[in-house]
Amino acid sequence: MPGNSERRGAMRRTTKGNPTAGSGGRRRRGLEGKGPTPKAKDRVGHVAHKRTRSEDRAQDKRPRRTSKPAAVSEWVAGRNAVVEALQGQVPVTTMYVADTAERDDRVREAFRVAADRRVSMLEVSRHELDRLTGGAVHQGLALKVPAYDYAHPDELLDRARAAGEAALIVALDSVTDPRNLGAVVRSAAAFGAHGVVVPERRAAGMTASAWKTSAGAAARVPVARAVNLARQLRTYRDAGLVVAGLAADGTDEIGGFDAATEDLVLVVGSEGQGLARLVRESCEVLLRIPMTRTTESLNAGVAAGVALYEIARHRT
Repeated sequence: MPGNSERRGAMRRTTKGNPTAGSGGRRRRGLEGKGPTPKAKDRVGHVAHKRTRSEDRAQDKRPRRTSKPAAVSEWVAGRNAVVEALQGQVPVTTMYVADTAERDDRVREAFRVAADRRVSMLEVSRHELDRLTGGAVHQGLALKVPAYDYAHPDELLDRARAAGEAALIVALDSVTDPRNLGAVVRSAAAFGAHGVVVPERRAAGMTASAWKTSAGAAARVPVARAVNLARQLRTYRDAGLVVAGLAADGTDEIGGFDAATEDLVLVVGSEGQGLARLVRESCEVLLRIPMTRTTESLNAGVAAGVALYEIARHRT
């Protein structure tokens, strides 16, 4: 027969798999089927499956809200800014110097202060420094400032309890200028406050500018972040603290505030908007700073300094 010839050059026909297996078993398995039909969205190639995949990809690209913002480092760029930050005791991780930077008096001063503070110095190419600083005008010199380690608002009260003192906490509402925050931290350190609380959103944080304005006080006075400032003020009230807000239409003058010697939270708003409604409602008393009619308001840094002085005067 063809294919089974024993002659030279002929090919023998072979059977794949088990040559002794019949077709009955295979037919039975074929009749068993593959189970229920998958849903349209699970069937590859179906229009519903493609639509579901497109929606999933779009969902993955949406920004996701986190309970706490990611801590990121900050860059201080420019020769004058770098020297001022180093002299202002701003915490620094590394000083970066471009390999083509001209060594003028400001650069030499930066080298001297960085060496005194034992700050690491790294020489990089100008292109690399452009990339690190996001294209800022660095003039061949930049500092990497680590992210600030914020305290928890409850830790400020624990700090006062550990010292055996009447608590004094400053809360800032909608203060967006970091220099005002630095000035408040400096006043808080000068008049014995146990910490400063700022909102997590729409408020200034402890940037290099705030550190520099605090003149080193930020290393001694902790700054805490509250997810919701009004809720945190109510938490302080439940803990027995008096919550007093500064407002131009306050009912009492800060100089005659009898509760200044008790556990106290002083709430300071922004110069333009003052205290937000919910924050204002969380205050037990509203205090005012007496001023002449020609002056409508004070910025947050000055107002906090005046109020803290009056509170400290009552406590001494």
